[in-house]
Amino acid sequence: MISEFSDAFLLEAERHAAWGAAQLEVLTGFLPDGPWSADLAACAYRQGELILRVAVLGTYDTAERTWMWGWANPGLRGTEVVAAAVAVERYGQAHGIAELSEDTLDLSGFTDPRRAAEMLAFTGMGITGAPGYIGVSAGGDTRVYFLPDDAQVPRAAPDPVTLPRVLLTGAGLIGFSARHVVGGYFDHHGLPQRAAPDRITADLPGGSAAEVHFDEIGRLAKVEVTATP
Repeated sequence: MISEFSDAFLLEAERHAAWGAAQLEVLTGFLPDGPWSADLAACAYRQGELILRVAVLGTYDTAERTWMWGWANPGLRGTEVVAAAVAVERYGQAHGIAELSEDTLDLSGFTDPRRAAEMLAFTGMGITGAPGYIGVSAGGDTRVYFLPDDAQVPRAAPDPVTLPRVLLTGAGLIGFSARHVVGGYFDHHGLPQRAAPDRITADLPGGSAAEVHFDEIGRLAKVEVTATP
């Protein structure tokens, strides 16, 4: 049983906080209302009239408060539908992040085990670069988490107008390292960035520039966006 995530895991999660939160907003707005079903052999997920190609990232047992990665599920191990989860496992092994490479995690020691499970799903989404994740009740005490792998899902693009809100929202999700949040956002979108002790500056699409300031203890203090003549 664990009661908190490792620093290595939290730093990885922070890299995806800003772009991931923005992407989840886009995915939520894209998914239609309606019941869901899945054909795991076909890597297919259906919600309403929409059919998406997906991967199974993991499952969460709400009674036992345990998380199992898709690659560790005995019924799915070695199948195509858990290929993305295998990529997460390999990433965890390569970077020494135990939470990503252990078959099952007992989350009952967390104050909010369900939120811890969502953090695992969110970070898995970030590592794979998936356009969001879908968590649904699969009956009984099981929740299953899918990663869309389908070009139908729109991608959140960097927008100079909304950038301050996106970065501030991302920095507030976990609250461990604002610099990783900001740097990870620019990395994800392939935007050139330059780091200084108290700021990160980046070139934005369309000729704008962003300057993100941090206070003396590393918190995000200010986001300035300027248009280049």
